[in-house]
Amino acid sequence: MDMPLNADPRVAAEAARRRSFAIIAHPDAGKTTLTEKLLLKGGAIQLAGQVRAKGNARRTRSDWMKIEQERGISVATSVMTFEKDGTVFNLLDTPGHEDFSEDTYRTLTAVDAAVMVLDAAKGIESQTRKLFEVCRLRDIPIITFVNKMDREGRDPFDLLDEIEKTLALEASPVAWPVGQGADLRGVYDILHPSLRMVDSDEIIPLTGLDDPTIEARVPGDRAATLREQAELASGACAEFDLAKFLEGSLTPVYFGSALRDFGVAHLLEGLARFAPPPRARPADVRTVRPEEPKLSGFVFKIQANMDPQHRDRVAFLRICSGRLEKGMRLRQVRTGKLVPVNAPLFFFAKDRQVAEEAWPGDVVGIATHGGIRIGDTLTEGDPLNFQGVPSFAPEHLRRVRLDDPMLAKKLRKALDELADEGVVQLFRPLDGSQPIVGVVGLLQLDVLQSRLRVEYSVPASFEAAPWTTMRWMASEDRGAIERFAAANKMDMAQDHDDEQVAFFTSDWRRRRAEEEFPMIRFLPVREQHGLAAA
Repeated sequence: MDMPLNADPRVAAEAARRRSFAIIAHPDAGKTTLTEKLLLKGGAIQLAGQVRAKGNARRTRSDWMKIEQERGISVATSVMTFEKDGTVFNLLDTPGHEDFSEDTYRTLTAVDAAVMVLDAAKGIESQTRKLFEVCRLRDIPIITFVNKMDREGRDPFDLLDEIEKTLALEASPVAWPVGQGADLRGVYDILHPSLRMVDSDEIIPLTGLDDPTIEARVPGDRAATLREQAELASGACAEFDLAKFLEGSLTPVYFGSALRDFGVAHLLEGLARFAPPPRARPADVRTVRPEEPKLSGFVFKIQANMDPQHRDRVAFLRICSGRLEKGMRLRQVRTGKLVPVNAPLFFFAKDRQVAEEAWPGDVVGIATHGGIRIGDTLTEGDPLNFQGVPSFAPEHLRRVRLDDPMLAKKLRKALDELADEGVVQLFRPLDGSQPIVGVVGLLQLDVLQSRLRVEYSVPASFEAAPWTTMRWMASEDRGAIERFAAANKMDMAQDHDDEQVAFFTSDWRRRRAEEEFPMIRFLPVREQHGLAAA
């Protein structure tokens, strides 16, 4: 492929060896354990934690928040960068719990591929399906990892059939399990004929399924069963097609057990071989190619208090083009201000390291004292805005109740910072009453309450708000919004970006408002860089 005239060859070469991916799964499918083992294989950690282990072993490196360690769940997006065999992996570990789907959605805007983890006994579960649909909206290529093959589970053909029927996605097994449950002995690599045995890093090359080495390594009648099943899988299932995978219509399927560290190395090889490097990204004025020399990127997450001792706040920037160097000053397109990048950070969950340089596909942290918001574009070139970083109308609205009025100022600061971070959405009623917080799922309220107490020493609680629905408003007729606001002052608020929002006590009232004010659009979703783009 010819390189564009304004391309920088070094930027292009560095971008080509990046693989940025997320792991999506239903809770308890083994996502966090798989994350730990991928990091172990990549040489990023010496000892992987396990969510079900006891004591210190339970404190996985990707789950670093206190509430995550207490409950054994992932509620924040972690970023982990590591290099193996010349490929740089940026692994974005997303919350598995559906109550944090907004954080997951934003994270999926920052990756180029996804690993879908399925429980061998349960197959495709509700949250897996939801996250898959998000990937489909963005045509994200998906690699499937069938986990927990060392336990009794469903027939592999059954699982492949479910992927095809439920997700309308061609399933192409690139490996086939040798046994299952207590009888699991390994996998046969279909694309590159070889055996990979459980509890061994050894790869045994084969000439094919008729190689007599199979009998020597696979005991009893399992060799005949393997041949029969692998031949059937190769003939009846879709053949792996890289073009179809990259367009998002086919998924290669791997089998293994994250807990036993089996199949994980095979999956990592597949990510390096098949997952795409950074691709061109649409912005509001043009498409940005990764090999362009000028740096551009967007903020998809802000995390406060990763180090509670320092009350820090870090913006996660996905680099889309150019080269980032320590000490650069980047323009924040939304405000026009210059943002100094004196110590860009590479992450390994809570641990961090100053990056001298970074390239397209990398995710770096930028220390900020406020002002940077989720969805902001930072650039040294054109004033453009990357698209596709959304906010969703919350499902639940609650008033914040503070028993000690002396802590009101402290609460206001804490809520502002946590709203910056996207933990909750924050609304300030126009009538001056107590702030309203909005969440997608109720578990977010537990996280908010825990973090207010642990990180800010503010014991707050929540009480029911009279409204069930919130909508942003957009109209070419600004006067229409002003008339609506004047007539509904008790049901109006400003969000964290100072945009006016309307609250409704029922869906019927929302529909009535749409009929009475047809010139106003009441929006359940908006782009982070402005209502006009929603």
